[in-house]
Amino acid sequence: MDLGLAGKTAIICAASSGIGRACATVLAEEGANVIINARTAATLEEVAEDIRARAPGVSVTIVPGTVTDPAVREALVGAAPQIDILINNAGGPPPGDFRDWDRDTWIAAIDQNMLSAIELIRLTADDMAARGFGRIVNITSSAVRVPIPVIGLSNATRAGLTNFVFGIAGQFSSRGVTINNILPGPFDTGRLRNSKEITKHLTANPVAGRIGDPREIGAMCAFLCSVHAGYLTGQNVLMDGGLYQTGV
Repeated sequence: MDLGLAGKTAIICAASSGIGRACATVLAEEGANVIINARTAATLEEVAEDIRARAPGVSVTIVPGTVTDPAVREALVGAAPQIDILINNAGGPPPGDFRDWDRDTWIAAIDQNMLSAIELIRLTADDMAARGFGRIVNITSSAVRVPIPVIGLSNATRAGLTNFVFGIAGQFSSRGVTINNILPGPFDTGRLRNSKEITKHLTANPVAGRIGDPREIGAMCAFLCSVHAGYLTGQNVLMDGGLYQTGV
């Protein structure tokens, strides 16, 4: 299936590893030019070289820095004449006990996992609508559907982003712009491998008999960005191998 992504330009945040890297790689393999972001320039350049090798002919641009910085967000949007696709993605806040989180901790989590995504949508959605095509995909968490006690910061901030998206999606759907969320369950990422608290919770009920491959989310992301997904908007796509059976 031709996804119709050749020549489109996509911003992918937190693209140096895991799910973000997989999304950037699959989009590039489908012919999209990619603008990739993460905190460390050297790591980003390594990812860029790998993507160029896998997808000769596409443009790969790196914009290092944190998306909580307004200057980095402006640089991402200004890295190409037009942005057709926006993939909002960010590492989750640290796990812990809510009793230990002060106001600064909450503000940092909100800034990283909610406000930075909203700001990037603000900077891109109207231009997409003016051209009649745009795809925005937010990588959030299965915790939006089924909150995980140990990651309360993520539960709250990602749920806030989800409800914001639902509130604005209808403003853009008639102008060719879709806004959807992918909700990953347990996937083979550094966050899962490096957090014993999260790993213990997410592997307690291994319904699928395995954890997910980030490229599976990359493929779903590419489909949601494709010309075939124009009638799909304001949705949470839960990808968790059946771990959380939330009903109809």
